[in-house]
Amino acid sequence: MNLKILIDTQFMKKMKLKSVLASLFMCLSATAADRPNILFILTDDQTIYDLKAYDEKSPLQSPVLDKLAAEGMVIDGAYHMGANKGAVCTPSRHMIMSGRSVWRIPTGVKSLMGNASAEEKEQVCPSDLENNTIAAVFNRAGYDTMRTCKKGNSYSAANKQFTICHDVTKRGGTDESGSAWHAERVLDYLNDREQSTEKKPFLIYYGFSHPHDPREGKSELLANYGAFNHRDKTTPPALNPKMPALPVNYLDAHPFEHGHIGCRDEINAAGVWRNRDVATIRNENGRELACSENIDIQIGRVLDKLEAMGELDNTYIIYTADHGIAIGRHGLQGKQNLYEHSLRVPMIVKGPGIPAGSRAQGNVYLMDVLSTLCDMAGIPAPDTNEGISFKPVLEGKKDTVRDSLYGVYCGGTKPGIRSVRKGDWKLIQYDGIGGTVQETQLFNLAENPHELLKEHHAAELVKAIGNTPSKNQVNLADDPAYAAKLKEMEELLLTEMRKHDDPYRMWNQPDEALVNRETVIADYKKSLETQKNKSKTKGKKGAKK
Repeated sequence: MNLKILIDTQFMKKMKLKSVLASLFMCLSATAADRPNILFILTDDQTIYDLKAYDEKSPLQSPVLDKLAAEGMVIDGAYHMGANKGAVCTPSRHMIMSGRSVWRIPTGVKSLMGNASAEEKEQVCPSDLENNTIAAVFNRAGYDTMRTCKKGNSYSAANKQFTICHDVTKRGGTDESGSAWHAERVLDYLNDREQSTEKKPFLIYYGFSHPHDPREGKSELLANYGAFNHRDKTTPPALNPKMPALPVNYLDAHPFEHGHIGCRDEINAAGVWRNRDVATIRNENGRELACSENIDIQIGRVLDKLEAMGELDNTYIIYTADHGIAIGRHGLQGKQNLYEHSLRVPMIVKGPGIPAGSRAQGNVYLMDVLSTLCDMAGIPAPDTNEGISFKPVLEGKKDTVRDSLYGVYCGGTKPGIRSVRKGDWKLIQYDGIGGTVQETQLFNLAENPHELLKEHHAAELVKAIGNTPSKNQVNLADDPAYAAKLKEMEELLLTEMRKHDDPYRMWNQPDEALVNRETVIADYKKSLETQKNKSKTKGKKGAKK
């Protein structure tokens, strides 16, 4: 071996050992007083447009979150990366817990690798990844870890790492069946902590089951928004002047099939089902706000307790959601799309060193949470982590942590939907239904932040919504004036797909992916045949009866 290489190798090994020992010493020598507490708050299915921090016209009554935003930082460009299944919550929560990207988590590309070696699969996603997720990392660092959240569509192996874990789905309209239940579990923990003589720093994962459907709001909160828990599929709810106005990008139907026929959220969400009429959408958004107001109340109870204990000032508070939601925007109901209302997430952070009343673009993913929490606590992030700490953004030292943002949804037909954003520009491409849907959308988000389409310019819709779109508030993909920008964004999308190990390619990209296009088309035809045979079998059984 070359002597220089040998010396360099030995030097690097020594440096790596020194780094590990230094990190270990830092973790072991820090006292509870030196280490901050962490309160991580996660809601389920919440669009940024619920919150006054993102939409000053929002009717949501949320004094606690409004104060949190005023005393901390609001990040305008926070995103979940997407999903490869209809239950978007599942990959999102895997990314939060593990700090890994959408294709490199247990629900990612590993299942498509077929005859690949065990070593190759291990490189894509370690089999013991749960040992390097949030709770496991903070347990090793001497933290108390406590969790309450919904049960299911999550990362159960990682959730079990919490020392205290109360996971039960609570989406009812009473204190026992709704968000107050999760608050009580946190308050129980804090009451026990108050009586204890040993006080380690804590990491509390404070998750809610709401405002995910069924949005069973408390009656007194529903009244604030003129809404009620509608249960009749065939008749729209009665309009009430207190109901929230229609979203500015409301449509009664999406302009084309977006690729997931029969998606649960689009046809079976209680209170909406297949209905997209004005009254249904306004009522459902009212129910969403009632659930969100209750969450605000329950957060306030926990913050009051921390203040009474004298522990609030040394606590980082991170408020976010697992993803957004449509509820009538673009004619959609669920989160199985890549428009901003569903791909972006709220991100409000308060704590030591964070300038009050500040904002930043950020360009952060939910997978950045693990590395950021570690950075806040002075704990080395695990080697399995792929996220980037956005602590420098929170401290006002940087505005963003990355230049471009990739998005994916392929929980329906494949390849599905892909997006990329850079600066003010965003590209969305749709490729599904056996190649019969091939659509491209190009938006300038500075001019068209709600991604309005030509359908939003219809006179009757302008009258119903009360918004008159400008000329450039449309999809610009077919406009020759933007041909160069379209080409640039398509090239960037391919770069991002390669970077993130996306196993598919769109119709206008090289057929170089793990799953080739011929297989995609064949699988779609096979699924059609399976559905056809099931329908025949069902018909025969019905005839016999």
